[in-house]
Amino acid sequence: MFRWKATAALAVVAALALTGCAGGDDSGDSSSGESSGHADRLTLISLFAPTSYDIGSGAEYGNRSPFFQAVFDTLLQKNGAGEIEPWLATEWAYNDDNTVLTLTLRTDATFTDGTAVDAAAVVASLERFRDGTSPQAATLAGKTFAAVDDSTVTITQDAPDPSLVNLLSIAPGLIQAPSSFDDPDSATVPVGSGPYIYDASASVTGTTYVYTANPDYWNKDAVHYDNLTINVISDPTAVLNAMKAGEANGAKIADNSSIPEIEASGWAVETNELDFQGMLLLDRDGTMAPELADVKVRQAINMAFDREALLTALQSGYGSLTEQVFPETSVAYDPELDSTYAYDPEGAKELLAEAGYPDGFTLNMMSTPAFQTTFDLVAQQLSDIGITVNYTDPGTGNFITDMLAPKYPATWMSLEQNPDWQLINFMIAPNATFNPFHSEDPKIDEYITTIQMGTEEEAEQATKDLNKYLVEQAWFAPFYRVQGTYAVDADTNLEFWPTNAYPSIFDFSPKN
Repeated sequence: MFRWKATAALAVVAALALTGCAGGDDSGDSSSGESSGHADRLTLISLFAPTSYDIGSGAEYGNRSPFFQAVFDTLLQKNGAGEIEPWLATEWAYNDDNTVLTLTLRTDATFTDGTAVDAAAVVASLERFRDGTSPQAATLAGKTFAAVDDSTVTITQDAPDPSLVNLLSIAPGLIQAPSSFDDPDSATVPVGSGPYIYDASASVTGTTYVYTANPDYWNKDAVHYDNLTINVISDPTAVLNAMKAGEANGAKIADNSSIPEIEASGWAVETNELDFQGMLLLDRDGTMAPELADVKVRQAINMAFDREALLTALQSGYGSLTEQVFPETSVAYDPELDSTYAYDPEGAKELLAEAGYPDGFTLNMMSTPAFQTTFDLVAQQLSDIGITVNYTDPGTGNFITDMLAPKYPATWMSLEQNPDWQLINFMIAPNATFNPFHSEDPKIDEYITTIQMGTEEEAEQATKDLNKYLVEQAWFAPFYRVQGTYAVDADTNLEFWPTNAYPSIFDFSPKN
C-alpha cells in the first residue's frame, strides 16, 4: 500500500525470506475447547522491519509497532477497543487550562538492565523522543517535561493539545532505559521494560526477530506467550504461502484480493478501516492551478468519480465509500456527508461551465508506475468531465518530497485517518504536513481554535462543523476507506485495534 502515516515515512522494503515457524500450543488438553491463555510461541509476519530500536531515531507504530511493543512499554495503553488505559502511568490529569498534564507512575516497573522506570527515566525518554529524528518527534515539539518526584511527571505545553493523551499510548510514549542512550548498540539491541527481551543471537536483522518473555515484567498476566518471533516478509505471495504452510500465527494482509483464499485455508480475518484513498486538492488558493481556487471546480472534481466502481476495480470491493477525511470513529463523522457528491459527470460539466471553464482545463499531477492502474482510472474519470490530466513521474523516492515541496497542485494519495486533533494537524491546519500550500480559511481557523481551546462540548461541535465545512468546500475528494486486514490461524485469538494498522501484541492469545 502506497500510503503516508503521521507516524512514518514511506518505506520500500525488499522481499525477504521467511525463517522459523509457528510454535505449537502447549496450553493443555485441546479436547476441552477452552484456552488456558498461555502458549509457547507466537509467530507473526510483518511487512516492514524496524529501522532502529533507538526511540530517538526509529520509534514508530503503525506496521512496525510489534517490534517496539515487545521490548518497550508506553506510558499509557490502548485496549482492544481502542480505549486509553493505565500502563506505566497509573493516573493522569490536566490542570484547569489543560496546559499541564500530570502523570503518576507505577513503582514496580524496571528496565531489563535492572534500573528503575522512575520519573527521571521517563523525562529523559520523552526528551530524547522530542529532540530526535523519529517521524513523530514533532508531536512533542514545544513541550517540556519535569520529574516532580520519583513517581510523578509533568508535561507542560504553551497551549492545549487534545492529542497528547493518545500520543502517550503510541510511539511518543515509548520509554527506553536512559543507560542505553549512549550505547552504540542501542539501535539493534533495545533496553526497555517491555514484556519481552530481544534475543540478538537468534535473530537476523531485517529478516527474523526473536524475543523471550521478560521474567521480571510487572504485568505478567498480559503476556500470553513464552516466546515471540516476528518474520519480515513484504511479498504478498510469500506471506500467503507461509500462512498455508503453517509457519505463522498472524499476518498483516497487504492484498485484500487474497482474502477468499486465506479464509478457505482456515484462517480468520479481522478488519478495520484506517486509510482513505482519493484526491488531495492541495492548491486551494489557485497559486499553481488557478482553477482549483473556485469551490465549484473542486465540487465538480468530486462529482467526476464513480466511487463504487473505483472501489471494486482497485480494492476488489473491500472498503467503504466515503467523501470525508474524518473516520467513522471520529465525533465529526456524519454518514449523510458521504452522499454529498453523487457520481454525475454531466452535473460536473455544468459546474465547470458556471466556474468559467466550459471547455475544461489541464491539471498537472504526479504518477508512479506501482499504482499506474489507479492513476489511469483517475485520469479517465476526470477526462469525462473535460479535465485533462498531465502526469509526470518524479520517481518513487521523490513522490512525497515533490508533493510537499510543493511542485504539484493536486494528487491521488492514500492517507491515514488519525484521531481528530492529529488529523487536523496532519492535513488541515495551515502548517499541516499535507497542506503544503498552507491553505487557510477564516471559518476553518475558527473551528480549529475552538477545538483546541473550547470546552469538551464546544470542541465536539466544532469538529463536526469543521468536517461538514470541509466537505462542502471540497478541500479533498476522497473515494473510499480501504479495508485493513489482519489474519490469524485457527490456534489464535485476536482483538484487532480499530485505530492502528497493526494489532497490539497484547491482543493475541492462544486458543485450544
